[in-house]
Amino acid sequence: MSKLKLNFAAAVVAALLVGMASHTASASEARPVFKAGYDFGGDTLVRVTFTNGQTDSIAANEGLYLGGGVSIMNDERTAEAEFTVAWKRAAINASNGDVTFTRYPIEALLFWHQQQFRLGGGVTYHMSPKLDGSGFASPINYQFKDSAGFIVQADYKANEHISFGLRYTALKYGITGASSVDASGVGITFDARF
Repeated sequence: MSKLKLNFAAAVVAALLVGMASHTASASEARPVFKAGYDFGGDTLVRVTFTNGQTDSIAANEGLYLGGGVSIMNDERTAEAEFTVAWKRAAINASNGDVTFTRYPIEALLFWHQQQFRLGGGVTYHMSPKLDGSGFASPINYQFKDSAGFIVQADYKANEHISFGLRYTALKYGITGASSVDASGVGITFDARF
């Protein structure tokens, strides 16, 4: 990742923190948060054809993610900062081998609350993106560069602790000696705050 992109991502995280601080009149409430979801879209990284003629593929934004972190809500309950680390994975499984795409997203998001909804966005940083094959797919082995991107998210709040919604991720993965891969796309998300 270029130094300019890293500095820009750090500036956005700092702006999120300043924004959160400006919306907090006094002490804030910090709670653990669990998140899960599934993302879709992005460039196709690999396409596999099975012996029966069917095909399956993995796209650069695709995958199930599970993670956790901290949610910080201001006293007025109008603004919330969320900092999480997750594990994200997409896979193609066959009797004679597998292909997996794993990465570890770190996210810093700021939300504004309005009755039953929250709307926000922020930055994401994906560490160690790796496409790896075993068995028939053992020649597949690509390590992408760590990459920073942006997220916009809109959630419905079922109650004070549970929310689910939609998000859009804007992200590209760099490859040494090659052009970048578009990992942008949409997703569904679930958050539980304790």
